[in-house]
Amino acid sequence: MTKVVFMGTPAFSVPILDGLVEAGYDVLAVVTQPDRPVGRKKILTAPPVKEAAVTHGLPVYQPEKIGGSMELDAIIALEADVIITAAFGQFLPEKLIQSPKFGAVNVHASLLPKYRGGAPVHYSIMKGDNETGVTIMEMVKKMDAGDILSQGAIPILPTDDVGSMFDKLSMLGRDLLLETLPRLIKGEITPLKQDESRVTYSPNITREEEKIDFNKTAEEIDWQVRGMRPWPVAYTIYHDTRWKLWDVSVVRDEVTSEAPGVIIKKDKQSLWISCGAGTVLSINRIQPAGKGQLSIVEFVNSVGQNVKVGNRLG
Repeated sequence: MTKVVFMGTPAFSVPILDGLVEAGYDVLAVVTQPDRPVGRKKILTAPPVKEAAVTHGLPVYQPEKIGGSMELDAIIALEADVIITAAFGQFLPEKLIQSPKFGAVNVHASLLPKYRGGAPVHYSIMKGDNETGVTIMEMVKKMDAGDILSQGAIPILPTDDVGSMFDKLSMLGRDLLLETLPRLIKGEITPLKQDESRVTYSPNITREEEKIDFNKTAEEIDWQVRGMRPWPVAYTIYHDTRWKLWDVSVVRDEVTSEAPGVIIKKDKQSLWISCGAGTVLSINRIQPAGKGQLSIVEFVNSVGQNVKVGNRLG
């Protein structure tokens, strides 16, 4: 039976861990990030992968930083055949990568060499890509630069956001990993080097990137809103208050000569905003500062009553 150490942290990683257990791999241990305070009440919360590991009765390690930790030597001493990582959230030390017989294998949520880094799913939607996918790759010291063992692609639908794509990609990653591992162990795979001339990056989203720039077209803003939902959520500013925009859509066949960010239509059911290149955006779901999410009907008939055509966002 193939001995595995699994390393992952968010919900994306859980189906992959579950798949390994259900397929009969001998999961010796699960390594994940420490429990963190969550929410306004700062309740100490376990990562989703820890909860799954406990359900399976697996030993759990949670080093704050695995490099130089006491847990590092303990994990190496397990003598796993292969280490599997999926959104673990830390760089692995070289001696850990080199310790298993078949090395360390990463499940990465992009079609490498596109979008190396920590936010590939966010970027694939924000850039308006038609497809994304999963890469099973050999881990090396340089971030996401290892040779490719296998890849699988899926379309990004106009209704998809980060949440829905993570759900789809985690299942794709599980299935692709379970197809790839037996072939790797049998020596049936010839790893493919990444084309360095085609490398792009997807660094973690900054606070500045969350703010909507209405000089962009309505379609680009729709990509941004979906590429930041359900986290970190794109926002705009109205009279020094922050409005998070949860759902928007392009108003097709409408053009405007108003400056970007100006409210051009408001009635009991809609709120339209002028955007770059004369395009028009409809805000469908909004969260004013200090409030919960509101449909635009709820908004314009309550806290948005004083919002007027001609006011400006941004």
